[in-house]
Amino acid sequence: MKELIKKITPKFLLKFYHYSLSLAGAVLYGFPSKNLKVIGVTGTSGKTTSVDLISKIFGEAGKKTASLSSIRFRILGKEKENKLKMTMPGRTKIQKFLKEAQKSGCEYVVLETTSEGIAQYRHKFINFDTAVFLNLFPEHLEAHGGFENYRNAKLELFRAAKNKHIVNVDDENAKYFIDIPAKEKWGYGIKDQSGNLKGKGIKAIGAENLEARPNGVGFEVQGVKFNLNLFGGFNVYNALAAIAVALSCGISLDICKKALEKTEGIPGRMEIVIKEPYTVIVDYAHTPSSLEEVYKTLTGSMAKGRGSKIICVLGSCGGGRDKWKRPVMGEIAAKYCGEVIITNEDPYDEDPMEIINQVAKGAGGKAEIVLDRREAIKKALGLARPEDAVVITGKGCEPWMCVEKSRKIPWDDRKIVKEEFSKTK
Repeated sequence: MKELIKKITPKFLLKFYHYSLSLAGAVLYGFPSKNLKVIGVTGTSGKTTSVDLISKIFGEAGKKTASLSSIRFRILGKEKENKLKMTMPGRTKIQKFLKEAQKSGCEYVVLETTSEGIAQYRHKFINFDTAVFLNLFPEHLEAHGGFENYRNAKLELFRAAKNKHIVNVDDENAKYFIDIPAKEKWGYGIKDQSGNLKGKGIKAIGAENLEARPNGVGFEVQGVKFNLNLFGGFNVYNALAAIAVALSCGISLDICKKALEKTEGIPGRMEIVIKEPYTVIVDYAHTPSSLEEVYKTLTGSMAKGRGSKIICVLGSCGGGRDKWKRPVMGEIAAKYCGEVIITNEDPYDEDPMEIINQVAKGAGGKAEIVLDRREAIKKALGLARPEDAVVITGKGCEPWMCVEKSRKIPWDDRKIVKEEFSKTK
């Protein structure tokens, strides 16, 4: 019924509806962001991790900080799980959260900011001080009507934030974000970008001397060595984004180093659930680019000397959307993994077998199909041998599986892994 109403309602009425809700929330809670410095983080992937890293650095610096991401609401030292299955909450929830942060004495709030949230005006009436751009890959194309519209939605955050802009200058879309006016601009990348950006009024930092480590990755920024307890080059970018935000607020590299090196992991993001006799990892990767980065990391720094093969469990989340990426994800899985198991993953009102078959088509006959996600995980664990790596992607630490008629089934990939692993002993 909800989807039917959306289809038959004129777009201008839907836009007015969303705009009105944002205004109502701001009025109801007294425009709380006017007393806060709000940092909005946007990009296709890495938002949750970057929000967490920024919050940790600010906490280490003694800044009173709140944050909202797809996995949790955090105000000062208190946090609760985000069970909405919505990264950027709608209706009046964001304004309520900002009011609670204000009442708690927070100075900064870090918000994970999505293109769909922006398209529904959830960013309106929020006084963004800083906008952070991570990366841009094809995603939500059907919802936005193409990649350009998707990018334009992200750009709206930068148009809303007049003070500071933080941009990943290695991304091929960086110029669109750099061109938007701001009082202060920062760029970051995997190399020293100061020369490339000279004369553009952009302060730049770069990561140098990258080194894969058994428990993460090392790199240097302006002579300061960071030993990050997170895997993958993509997490170097997330760390750089957090460092650039911190530097723009006068926080030293030494404090950044202390905070980042205390970070042991992010729930559902390259999270190691089982260490022995084989490794089992749960990750949120649900786009072709993020999926490939996960597999590259496993075949590189983590798999080196450990994994004889990768066994993957995947599906394609979001029934009814981004159908183009399904065979692409199957193709990527077949390229990097020794065993491929394709299973159910948030089909909503679409036939789950139709989604699974589209993913399997890309795998070129290499994949095994197991409809039940628990059985798929069980199958993967049964195939694993010592030194193998099992990676389960798509849901991360999400607490629900979304099926037909708007039903939500309690779910947690990490919990299922532990339950099924205990049966193998």
